[in-house]
Amino acid sequence: QVQLVESGGGLVQAGGSLRLSCAASGRNFAVGWFRQPPGKEREFVARIDWSGSIKLYADSVKGRFTISRDNAKNTVSLQMNSLKVEDTAFYYCAATQRTVLGPIQASGYDYWGQGTQVTVSS
Repeated sequence: QVQLVESGGGLVQAGGSLRLSCAASGRNFAVGWFRQPPGKEREFVARIDWSGSIKLYADSVKGRFTISRDNAKNTVSLQMNSLKVEDTAFYYCAATQRTVLGPIQASGYDYWGQGTQVTVSS
């Protein structure tokens, strides 16, 4: 069982930065960040493996977002730079213990946080 709690969302101007954190209980889990823009389906943002050595991103955020984890503190972070209006969404972290690296599909994750809102203004 893994419990997840996100924090760090908020309102920021375009071009600004935010750092999302996902505090987790449990051990040995892969993490993915997903987002759901208003009126749209949930989409993959980034994923990281158990050790933190494999990091993969959606094309839309590559070069702007960085996923990382601190296993000693059981936290996974998403640093978001150069934010765009189209990054506005509800952001979720998700975890799975089924595989070392989770998939890009939301169905591949068993545990979800409650989410945090990120709003980017123009």
